[in-house]
Amino acid sequence: MLVCSHCGKVHPETFRLTCDCGGALFVERDYVDFFGSLRPHIDMRRYLNFLPVGEGYLPPATPAITPVSSLSIGQVRGFFKLEYLQPSGSFKDRGTWVTVAKLREEGITEVVLDSSGNAALSFALYGLSTGIRVHTFVSYDTSPGKLSLLQRLGAVTHFVDGDRMTVHKKAKEFAEREGITYVSHWLNPYFIEGTKTVAFEVYEQLGVPDHVLVPTGSGTLFLGLWKGFSELMKMGEINKLPKFVAVQASGYESLCERSSVKSCLAEGISIPEPPRLKEMEAVLDETKGTCISVEDSEIERALEWLRGKGFIVEPTSATVLAALWELQESGFLLPGSRVLLPLTGSGLKLFKD
Repeated sequence: MLVCSHCGKVHPETFRLTCDCGGALFVERDYVDFFGSLRPHIDMRRYLNFLPVGEGYLPPATPAITPVSSLSIGQVRGFFKLEYLQPSGSFKDRGTWVTVAKLREEGITEVVLDSSGNAALSFALYGLSTGIRVHTFVSYDTSPGKLSLLQRLGAVTHFVDGDRMTVHKKAKEFAEREGITYVSHWLNPYFIEGTKTVAFEVYEQLGVPDHVLVPTGSGTLFLGLWKGFSELMKMGEINKLPKFVAVQASGYESLCERSSVKSCLAEGISIPEPPRLKEMEAVLDETKGTCISVEDSEIERALEWLRGKGFIVEPTSATVLAALWELQESGFLLPGSRVLLPLTGSGLKLFKD
């Protein structure tokens, strides 16, 4: 069932983005016996019994179970989750895979979404393999490499002159005017069902980290990780949640105090008005977490460090390392802490042929 986080109203599990009251929705089911319910697969199908989609509707390219690379960073242990190795080069494939399965289940063959690049690429890739026509709304400022790849994947690309919130508005208006299903990952409850599987993998790979640092704009990975660990706790597998840290781009903060200096690098989280803001605030309260924003100079330093260690990622991914350094200096991270650092998007997509 779908449950509204605002008024508590219950809806059937059809494809919809919001409650009648306008509140955000989450899929809620009762799960038991985590290890006894796992499928014998080496990709995301391993967690199919925890996902609200039918096996017969799954897209052919299944997202991977991504590796974890462990490194000492100062006095803490960092666990880099290599999400940029997914088929389209970002963690977004997890949410797209579940969403497309749900769309196919309901016979939906044409969709609209807005994106800074990664979600558009993901939907274009999975739309190409399943026959779904994808309209993507993007800003003229989107990385040229992402735009080049997007057009090669056959998406109908609509360019918008404006910031990320303007792109979002134009996409919604087009979907309503043309009568096409709008699949915004910002509000889509099925997208979060996909991203929660990162928590399941992390639990199998290293247990429960002390802290989870997440690049946070709309909150799809932030809330997905929280939902995954929360479901593990409800199943009795774990007895506490990690502390969540929302890492935001300077000038686009929604959970931290807004800075006057705007980031030009972290395009993936340049979202100052996310619709699931209250849900993210609740996660920070529940886990005794915090929010931290990072500037471009810090992101550039983190990017250089990551490349030196062999990780070719986009700037948004590097924000978590920049945040970790700041949290170490402030004393928020205790010596010996185990810290999850998802590297969310590939740096290879930034270069145009």
